[in-house]
Amino acid sequence: MDLTKDEEAALKGEQGETLALAYRVLVAVGEATNADRLLPVEWAHLSGINYNTIGDAGEEFLAKLSNDAKFKIKTTVNPMGFDFDTVTRYDLNDEFITKQKSIKNSYEKMGSISSFSCIPYEIFDLPKSGTHVSFAESNAAIYANSISKLKTNKEGAFSALASALTGKSPFSDLRKDETRNPNLTIRMKADKKDELAFGLLGYYAGKVAGSSVAISGVSELDRRSCKSLCAGMGTSGACGMFTLGDAKGETIDFDKREMQKTHDELNTADSGDIITLGSPQLGLDEISDLTGMLKGRIFKKRCMVFCPRAIQEQTRKFGYAKEIERAGGEILYDCCICLTPLIDKKNVDGVITNSVKGAYYLRTSNGVDVNLKSLSQIVEEETK
Repeated sequence: MDLTKDEEAALKGEQGETLALAYRVLVAVGEATNADRLLPVEWAHLSGINYNTIGDAGEEFLAKLSNDAKFKIKTTVNPMGFDFDTVTRYDLNDEFITKQKSIKNSYEKMGSISSFSCIPYEIFDLPKSGTHVSFAESNAAIYANSISKLKTNKEGAFSALASALTGKSPFSDLRKDETRNPNLTIRMKADKKDELAFGLLGYYAGKVAGSSVAISGVSELDRRSCKSLCAGMGTSGACGMFTLGDAKGETIDFDKREMQKTHDELNTADSGDIITLGSPQLGLDEISDLTGMLKGRIFKKRCMVFCPRAIQEQTRKFGYAKEIERAGGEILYDCCICLTPLIDKKNVDGVITNSVKGAYYLRTSNGVDVNLKSLSQIVEEETK
């Protein structure tokens, strides 16, 4: 890779060991992805915030790093394991709470914005089209590339952290225009077109596509379906971007049979003990929709609703929080369905959700069965 004199000096440790480490990460990633140089990025969004995902080694690494490291660019962060406002209601052990607090403090000490959200594209003003960013959260990276017209690779936790510290990222993969042009089209042939259908389509596309894919047979996507498509795609493979319409090259169909096959892979139960909504976290529009759908109904089971704290004030101002809580829902901020310790196999056998991403991680990480169905079906069948 061709590095500038300043980058070479930083790599040699002339600007401290922290920056040297960050540049070693970027150069290693760049060499592995055939990058010829580093380029500036304006915004980093970091994963590796939940203690469940990084463990003791990650917590200790961040605590040490934060002693002298400072983020150089705007840096936002993914959800934590729980909401500090409500953590006393849950039977979490003190060690988890202490370690999570340490991780939170380390990121804040380095200068992160305490977003604790997986939908940064929905709660922050976006930079101009074509701006390079470095997003580690997979659904956010795909949404940024496909909808927000930003440019990012599906970054790993370490590469995004290195970008936050240096303001640089390797010029490779989806940062190059030629890679952003898909050579595979997946034609949506299934009649069902709710958010669950698009989540399943995304999960299928992530398995079969390369860096980018075209989706045809879809005239428009509402926000909920679009987020579900991005999250499903980000869960199952390396694909980091989609376009709508036909592309040159091979075309394959995603029909009713393929959708059922994908659903059967993720759905492992006919029902569940609790309901979870919010992977990705629900934005204000989705909270408004949910409030409208409830219309005086009451959940038959416990229902956990995950949102970013950035919309907390508005959910109260518009009466959404009051209505959801009246229906028996619990609104949690700063965390999400995936890898949360609040859903434990010791207490829960099965979970009902409309999230394909949530279904995957609830089954593989939390070890619980999943009943996967659309939000409208959940409201119809699980409320009275």
